[in-house]
Amino acid sequence: MIDNDREVRVPRRTIALLATTSALTAANIYLGQPLLGSAAAALHVPPATLGAVPTATQIGYATGIALIVPLGDSRDRRRLILGLCAASAVALAASALAPTAGLLVVAALALGLLSPVPQLVAPLAVALAGGRDPGRTVGTVQAGLLIGVLASRTYSGALAEAAGWRAVYGCSCILTVLLTLVLRRALPTGPLTAPPARALPYRELLASVPRLFATSPQVRRITLSGGLVGVSFGAFWTALTFLLEQDYHYGSTVVGLFGLVAVAGALASTAAGRVADRFGRRRVVLASVAVTAAAWALLLPGGSGILWLTAGVFVLDVGTWGNQVVCQGALFTLDPALHSRLNTCWFTLRFLGIAVGSLVGSVAWAHGGWPAVVGVGAAASVAALLVAGLPERRS
Repeated sequence: MIDNDREVRVPRRTIALLATTSALTAANIYLGQPLLGSAAAALHVPPATLGAVPTATQIGYATGIALIVPLGDSRDRRRLILGLCAASAVALAASALAPTAGLLVVAALALGLLSPVPQLVAPLAVALAGGRDPGRTVGTVQAGLLIGVLASRTYSGALAEAAGWRAVYGCSCILTVLLTLVLRRALPTGPLTAPPARALPYRELLASVPRLFATSPQVRRITLSGGLVGVSFGAFWTALTFLLEQDYHYGSTVVGLFGLVAVAGALASTAAGRVADRFGRRRVVLASVAVTAAAWALLLPGGSGILWLTAGVFVLDVGTWGNQVVCQGALFTLDPALHSRLNTCWFTLRFLGIAVGSLVGSVAWAHGGWPAVVGVGAAASVAALLVAGLPERRS
């Protein structure tokens, strides 16, 4: 009996550590955004020049997801996470010491490339939990990611004001080194982290990702609906700034407060994993998409009513992030040997959807204002609901 209790307790402690890992490594990706002005002044370049820093980080991050995350299905997961954490600490040190804007951009690209640790952590957490309650496990890890994204901007801006922009990268480097040491000591070794007996060659591993999408109706349904939810999400957040500044005449401080509303909704969404484990993932996937569609009904009068807009932001983020938790949980019920590649497929479609939504949302705002943006978001949500509701067929 004692042994069984230990089996339950130890994974929970380890999963809490993995959620912390997700928080810190996700925070590293967004550190540079509040630092652009002070870094530009110190490096004697226009602020617009350092706009390339967050762009390079995001390009590197997307590339890392595509090229590194699939390795989780053929390499020792523990070593892979430790190696990326150590390498990202080096990239943070390079950022802190960068003598020119060009080298800072290169370091930012490297930091993004080496930072897709949260996408490796989620499959590992599910494996260490023994496959029990994958929705709850993914929700816990995602909560860490969201806290990291929110805390990074607050911590980065406050520390930069007190000690300078280089101190932000330096402190994050130290924290990442400490995290690596803790993970090295605390992460278990054994069959759940070790590579499979027959590891696929790297080229075959990468080629198998689009093949999974092409051959599995379930994977297509989940990832395509998730990508369409991403279109809705991207269209909203791109156009929101235009709406608040041009129609409401709010400054950047008030615009930033809507991020807090969004995070409150996103954190509330993590409960979706527990609901899905109890009532069935397919139902909750459909419910999460329906919530995003309902949010646009609240957002339509938000063009002239701030309370409607605030409520719509909260509901949209509950649906969007809840959808991510539930969809990842559903994918992690499939073959454990494919989890990292399934995560790659999910995040590729999700990020692509957000990028498309940002572009379409900007065009809609320019040509039709807020009602056009609502039309885009609502159409994408309804399309996602139709795709998620397609009849199930055996993969």
